[in-house]
Amino acid sequence: MSLKISLFGITRDIVGTSVIELPAPAPATVGELLAEMRRQYPALGELRSCAVAVNNEYASHDQPLHTVDEIALIPPVAGG
Repeated sequence: MSLKISLFGITRDIVGTSVIELPAPAPATVGELLAEMRRQYPALGELRSCAVAVNNEYASHDQPLHTVDEIALIPPVAGG
């Protein structure tokens, strides 16, 4: 079992692919997922922000993750 994470924009560029899979049950929360992603891909830690969506809704750092969840890393965006 694994967590499938979709990556967009600069997060996709840093990781080098649009989808990655991490073994489950760890990480078990959004915060743990971000920490693990930053450990594996240190350049992610240099982003000023990075939101996580779970099942198409922004998620808090303490939200639990499950293998059936649709998870996405959403990089910072600029507008004008």
